[in-house]
Amino acid sequence: MHAGGLDNLVQLDRDHPGFRDATYRRRRDDIALIALGYRSGEPVPEAPYTPDEHGVWATVQQLLAPLHEAHAHSALIELGLALSMPATRIPQLSELNPALTEATGFRMEPVAGLVEARTFLEHLGRGIFLSTQYIRHHSRPLYTPEPDVVHELVGHAASLLHPGVAELSLLFGRLAARASATELPRLVSLYWYTVEFGLVREQGRIKGFGAGVLSSIGELRRAVGLDPGASIRELDVEAASALPYDPTDYQPRLYVASSLSGLLEGVSAWLDEGGWTD
Repeated sequence: MHAGGLDNLVQLDRDHPGFRDATYRRRRDDIALIALGYRSGEPVPEAPYTPDEHGVWATVQQLLAPLHEAHAHSALIELGLALSMPATRIPQLSELNPALTEATGFRMEPVAGLVEARTFLEHLGRGIFLSTQYIRHHSRPLYTPEPDVVHELVGHAASLLHPGVAELSLLFGRLAARASATELPRLVSLYWYTVEFGLVREQGRIKGFGAGVLSSIGELRRAVGLDPGASIRELDVEAASALPYDPTDYQPRLYVASSLSGLLEGVSAWLDEGGWTD
């Protein structure tokens, strides 16, 4: 049993914006049940979003679009346009999968919530991106304490169309499948500071690349210097792999690579050379 006498499938922390919203918690349960009943490889079922949930998506998209145009890497902007995600409604995973599969062989499959890092990465190694389908609470459209469908689709979907990002994701996954308990955290941290929160230079300017940056107005503004708070360091793969992170707050330190190709090639080479192993 949870607070308020609600027997919820999805447990929310007390500081979660939707903790005391019984309607939101029921919606989270309904969407979680879709994922829990899903079997990998089957057609991806649709989540029945409400007008209010579509409204949250539209609000975030309206505010993120101009930031992306100015501060996201141009390759990801172009790939995002190729996906043709609607601005006023939440797209279904099943709408995006054909383009992803045709481009790089990846597909998105639903998951009820956060999964263990090894599980997530191992699925990447099989060309499967585990994606949540729920959306953040309407009272805080610009904030989410956990990955939601905005993070998954705005942050990750376009990048998975990029052959280099797809190859790097597969590599992370294959290595995670055989990593020891002490090796895995290095892979996870490096994935966090590159694919999730990496920055790259383009024509001398810092641009957003990682999904956590591109799906968060606050993170993106901090990353490119519009707002204070983030310490930007040149990408040091060894240091990034050893740096712990807190997924529940703004990132105090971010790494920037010399270019998108520099990030992809540098991280891949370090992984191939076994820098993460005991």
